[in-house]
Amino acid sequence: MKRWIPIALTLVLAAWVLSFLRGPKDPAEGMPLRGFGSLPVVQNGRHQPIDSLARNSLLLLRKKQTLNTEPWKGEFGGPKIISATAWLAELMFDAAAADQQPCFRIDNADVIGLLGLPAGKSEAGRTDGKHYAWNQISPGMTRLRAEVSRASEIKEDLRTAYDKGLMNLWEGLSLYQTLRAAVGPASEGKLAEGVAAFRKQLDRSRAAFNAQMEGQPFEAADLEWVKPHLNAPLMVPTAAKGGEWARVLQTVDLPEPHYALTAYAAMAGAYRAKDAAGFGKAVSDYRGKLEAAGIHEADLKKAPREQLLNFIEPFYRGMVISVLAFLLSIFVWFAPEKFEWARKSAVWLMVLALVVMSAGLVARMVLEGRPPVTNLYSSALFIGWAAAALGLVLEVIWPRAIGVAVSSMLGFGTLMIAHFLSLDGDTMIMLRAVLDTNFWLATHVVIVTLGYAATFVAGIIGMIYVIRGFFTRHVTKEMGKAFSSMVFAIVCFGVLFSFVGTVLGGIWADQSWGRFWGWDPKENGALIIVLWNALILHARMGGLVRERGLMNLAIFGNVVTSWSWFGTNMLGIGLHSYGFMGAAFMALLAWVGVNLLLIGIGMIPQRYWGSFRAVVKVPADAPALPGATA
Repeated sequence: MKRWIPIALTLVLAAWVLSFLRGPKDPAEGMPLRGFGSLPVVQNGRHQPIDSLARNSLLLLRKKQTLNTEPWKGEFGGPKIISATAWLAELMFDAAAADQQPCFRIDNADVIGLLGLPAGKSEAGRTDGKHYAWNQISPGMTRLRAEVSRASEIKEDLRTAYDKGLMNLWEGLSLYQTLRAAVGPASEGKLAEGVAAFRKQLDRSRAAFNAQMEGQPFEAADLEWVKPHLNAPLMVPTAAKGGEWARVLQTVDLPEPHYALTAYAAMAGAYRAKDAAGFGKAVSDYRGKLEAAGIHEADLKKAPREQLLNFIEPFYRGMVISVLAFLLSIFVWFAPEKFEWARKSAVWLMVLALVVMSAGLVARMVLEGRPPVTNLYSSALFIGWAAAALGLVLEVIWPRAIGVAVSSMLGFGTLMIAHFLSLDGDTMIMLRAVLDTNFWLATHVVIVTLGYAATFVAGIIGMIYVIRGFFTRHVTKEMGKAFSSMVFAIVCFGVLFSFVGTVLGGIWADQSWGRFWGWDPKENGALIIVLWNALILHARMGGLVRERGLMNLAIFGNVVTSWSWFGTNMLGIGLHSYGFMGAAFMALLAWVGVNLLLIGIGMIPQRYWGSFRAVVKVPADAPALPGATA
């Protein structure tokens, strides 16, 4: 019976993953938003579906991809959850209703106090003490603008939690306004009247701008009105072959309204009239016009595919499967013979998780047209994938539930890191010009990231060795040799890939920046990984360390690699710096602390370890010691 458990578990979870391939279903009542979410737009230079625009925007506003429209009712009070696409449709087509939705998350109590908002859960105040609506925040906009102006003059890494809260809220409010202005005069469904009013206001804004340039009096409100429209998403396709898009603001002066503007006006009219059939027809007609106009295939086919990827969430599914695999692998440690079924189940589940993650990586590569690693988020995904694969290879060679445990731990851990990185918004952002080369992204970046993954795998094996060896009696002499063999093998892999990747990075730097090596913090970090892995091999092969010392050196490899991966990005200097991240910095320090603690435990003499403590048996007929009592 037990032999069928691994197959059954794997089939159940595989069916769970495959069930999402059908894509999102429109609700029985309400607007058919699936088709609307698949429409292509351009934001931040990237062609994407409206569904991605909505999800990424809501992540920036409230750190979630869904909106609870009644958060004050609590988890068991009947919260009303709507999708990001539903929220964005309401914001575009019925802004007055959207302005009442609590979509802004404010965590800083001083910012809440500045705006005079309810500080705790309040049904009358329509808040849970953290989430607020535009209508609640806008009365305090003057005070907020003054404080934001002050905070913006402070260097980012010197800002207080209050200052950071101000800047985050201001960024969210600005984004909200640009989304509200996305379809401009089409937002109310009456296009002719909307265009006429829009043109008049635009003329006033132009006059105010000219007056400002000439030092003449002007209406500040007219300049403020135009700002969201200048930064709104690009909703109007203007050139089929080049895939060029424009903002609505750039098309309102045309003799005849652009067909995209007409289509969005039809959607807005149907949405406001709660005409689901009319809304669906307007979306379908617009897609037909895009096809008839010969809009670039990358827009029409990529957008629905990306929408489906958003719904499937392969990396979230992989993370869930990895957790279950890790829990099963732990059972094996306590009774290997009894729980062999659990080990096999964990292996099969991690194979499934690896397949799911591979599918997600391939899908992202197809959508982006790029190799798997292009930014910090994608590097976390790739490290998790590579670590999962390496752990499974180790499990095949040494079937002791160690490799699969490492595979699941790193798979889950790196996917969790990727989740927190995704809270900053779009994870498929446009590349910097210096990075815009697929050849080097596919060679240097991928190879050096494999070196990162291998070093982490060795480090996690060392952590398991110390924890199990010190706190339990399960690490036998034979198992200790298996631990040593795994670490040595994986460090050999790591030193090769980290070295080759670093050299390739130097060649790329020589072509891009005119120098092979510049002692940049990121370059130094990569070099330190190479040197540390080489040190581990030399120490082991030269007899300077044995089993326990090898594990301690491997654990410190976690510290070295974490610094090169994340720490160098936080320094604010060098060509590889992507900005100081306070929360990530504290998490990095905590991770380093955990590794140093385990190294400290690993340095305790083994006679005090649970697995190596000598057990002396005293014969029953042995003479009593002097002074001993019965």
